[in-house]
Amino acid sequence: MNKKLIYPVAITLFLASVFFIIFQFSSIKQEDTNYQLKERKGFLAQTDEYKNTRVTAAKLKLTIQEHPDDQKSMLGLAALYIQEGRITGDYMYYNLAAMQQVNSILKKDSNNFQALTYKALIYLSQHHFADGLAVAEKAKNINPYNAFIYGILVDANVEMGEYAKAVEYADQMVSIRPDIRSYSRISYLRELHGDLPGAIEAMKLAVGAGMPGDEGTEWARIQLGHLYENTGAMANAEMHYRIALQQRPAYPYAMVGLAHIASAKHEYKSAISLLLQADSLVNDYAIKEELVDVYNLDGQKEKSADLAKYVIDGMNKDSKSGLTNENLGHYADRELAYAYLKMNEDDKALTHALTEYQRRPKNIDVNETVAWVLYNANKPVQALPYLKEALRTNDKNPTLLCRAGLIYAKAGEKEKAKSMLMDAMKNNPNIQQELKAESIHVMETL
Repeated sequence: MNKKLIYPVAITLFLASVFFIIFQFSSIKQEDTNYQLKERKGFLAQTDEYKNTRVTAAKLKLTIQEHPDDQKSMLGLAALYIQEGRITGDYMYYNLAAMQQVNSILKKDSNNFQALTYKALIYLSQHHFADGLAVAEKAKNINPYNAFIYGILVDANVEMGEYAKAVEYADQMVSIRPDIRSYSRISYLRELHGDLPGAIEAMKLAVGAGMPGDEGTEWARIQLGHLYENTGAMANAEMHYRIALQQRPAYPYAMVGLAHIASAKHEYKSAISLLLQADSLVNDYAIKEELVDVYNLDGQKEKSADLAKYVIDGMNKDSKSGLTNENLGHYADRELAYAYLKMNEDDKALTHALTEYQRRPKNIDVNETVAWVLYNANKPVQALPYLKEALRTNDKNPTLLCRAGLIYAKAGEKEKAKSMLMDAMKNNPNIQQELKAESIHVMETL
């Protein structure tokens, strides 16, 4: 699973618990009550969970009409919308619906802790990380003993590249409440700092602390599988993906994980089938981007190019909407940089990579993106400062190490290149096949 899919684990594990509080709430008036639950697709529309969600939403909206000053009901509806966005992938619609709810509350009570918490969460979902961090800090100052808000602060500081602060907040979070949410964040921080065995250990604790079948639990299980992929333990990865699919039938991210396994075995038709099933259930551009890669590996070049263009158009549309509505827009410049690379449009890729860099110059993933775009534009020396920043936490992600080795090799720093490539390949990780093949070829020439 791509690194861009890692961020939703933090949101999802928080939301997994938030979802249950909606059943306690009753209501408040909002500016616009036109937002309704959209019909889910396929299997997701048939679950008992969805039936309960529809009943709960109807009750909350009715209570809102009858008791317009009941803030708990409005918060409950906001939580429901946030969770529904996560499950269906329709963030644009449900983020707007939830943001309208919390903004209406904050107009009357600017220090409402739960409303601030949800607003910060929505900002992070939209990749408005600096805004989310500011709102989360305000909420933390109101209630410094709430584990949820520390989780959001961990996520926001990671995205802004403030890793020491993220570790500090993770320690505070786990001291307040050692559970699936705190363990998952500890796992991710360990991964970022190069401790893959420690990351696996913490993610096992996260999975064990959750209820089997809950989305938060199964998302954590998927992340555990991804960690095993990075360490070359493919049998363990596949086992966890299958368990996730068994515990949560038709779970799209379990299908994505199994598609990785199939692709690694060069079973591209099977991988495509799994990704198409996942794509039919949730609206996630990351899944479509995986399909772009597998179509390409399967020799279906035209389908790959057409889908890549569709992804770019969609992300551009979502991103531009934020220029006119702060509640709606979703920054996607880092994702667009990689998408344009697949289309061999290096200039556009660099424009988007640098746009994201201006927002988050300390984030290692953003620096990796800029460095990789410059490498593809045959500017390896210019890539080096960004690469060094990307490596500053000692992250051992094999994709990063492969890219680092290739950049160092093209820049003429052969010893560093060899060291990085050997470190990346030592466990035979499951990474993008073209990158892996190029890395092995270059390593053999050094």
